[in-house]
Amino acid sequence: MKSMLQRVAAVSAAALLTSSAASAQEAVGDWNGLLQVGGVELRIGVKIEAGEGGALTGSITSPDQSPGDIPISDARMDQGKLSFAVPMIRGRYEGRWDAAQGAWNGRWIQGGPIPLTLAKGPVPSRARPQMPAKPYPYREEEVAFDSAPGVKLAGTLTLPEGKGPFPAAILISGSGAQDRDEQLLGHRPFLVLADHLTRRGIAVLRYDDRGYGKSTGRFQDATSSDFAVDAAAAVAFLRDRKDIDTGRIGLIGHSEGGMVGPMVAAKDPTIAFVVLLAGPGAPSRELMAAQRAAVAKARGIPPEAVARNETFAGRIDTLLAETADWEAAKVEVTKVVGQGAAVVGVPVEQLIAANQLLFTPWYREFIAHDPRPNLAKLRMPVLAVNGANDLQVIAGQNLPAIREALKANKDATVIELPGLNHLFQTSATGDPRDYGRIEETFAPAALATVSDWVRARAAGR
Repeated sequence: MKSMLQRVAAVSAAALLTSSAASAQEAVGDWNGLLQVGGVELRIGVKIEAGEGGALTGSITSPDQSPGDIPISDARMDQGKLSFAVPMIRGRYEGRWDAAQGAWNGRWIQGGPIPLTLAKGPVPSRARPQMPAKPYPYREEEVAFDSAPGVKLAGTLTLPEGKGPFPAAILISGSGAQDRDEQLLGHRPFLVLADHLTRRGIAVLRYDDRGYGKSTGRFQDATSSDFAVDAAAAVAFLRDRKDIDTGRIGLIGHSEGGMVGPMVAAKDPTIAFVVLLAGPGAPSRELMAAQRAAVAKARGIPPEAVARNETFAGRIDTLLAETADWEAAKVEVTKVVGQGAAVVGVPVEQLIAANQLLFTPWYREFIAHDPRPNLAKLRMPVLAVNGANDLQVIAGQNLPAIREALKANKDATVIELPGLNHLFQTSATGDPRDYGRIEETFAPAALATVSDWVRARAAGR
């Protein structure tokens, strides 16, 4: 759950522009702009090139979501109007040249229109002082391993100096399509965490989600149960390596990954340890209701508007969780979305397009999930850590639930870290809109909490 906030933002953003107003040649080059999606500011870059016969080609990128380029198509220029399509993400851009600004003024259309102005030049970089710099004082190996049929996961294994065998941690990402670094808004928290742990003697395996990055498979059809299969495959892969201590392999999951980890460990008691980084302890319906309320309050939304929204959101979650027939559930959810659209005065098609996540197998399974039964089965050491200012997985709601579920576990540690948000950045508000603006990727106090605990358990086995 890098949350649904991020997942919806990721689906609703990454678009750009192409062509020119005066001539196609003037559009050639690098352009950049900012896209405001759900209160999150995303940097957008576009590269325009002249193809054969003067046709325009190019690509777009959103480095705050993923470093990869996405090709554009059907680029056209007619009487100073520029348009192009981005089929991969079902988006389209339309704009005109503004000579006074020296920029393209237009809108990105994906569900609903979003203003997007592109100025000349490449995407400006953001300061990320914790980004590890090569050469690393440890070994780094590109790896690949099989999971379910048709799914081959690609990742990076970092190994401390020396011969080993080494204790190891497998990093499990939060919701939404994630690469091995769990890259978000220019931050790479899993790269920072892996670097920190490996420098302290722990081997770390991190991998691209199925169907994303260099991993094969279909992400759009996957559920948390599928991600648990992938994490179990990562465990099996490490157990076949001579440089890994097979009795000291543990799982570290962030957000939804903190739900997936216990799903794996509940079935495999030989897992050496489990770390939950902002992992859920409350049932998903309760978690999401608390998340919506906390984020709305932080953004100053009037209480009556929050209550009105929750009336519809709560009904939708209940329908998806309790209706056995999936097709019937989708019909009823569409009706509720339509009722909500009428209340807020938004076209129903626009609201449905903006909430496609509700109609995915992933959300249907997620919203019906209760993490407590799996947590109660764990007998290996468990560490649960939350930031006190986390607005997505509320510490006050989830840590007590985790503590209660682990009451039979003789080595369960539950810690609330003051002043940290859902990404474990130092944040006064915890507002997800600040994630990209904050230069810190992973608070040193949180890194130390995790590494000290893992090293102590790894050494004790």
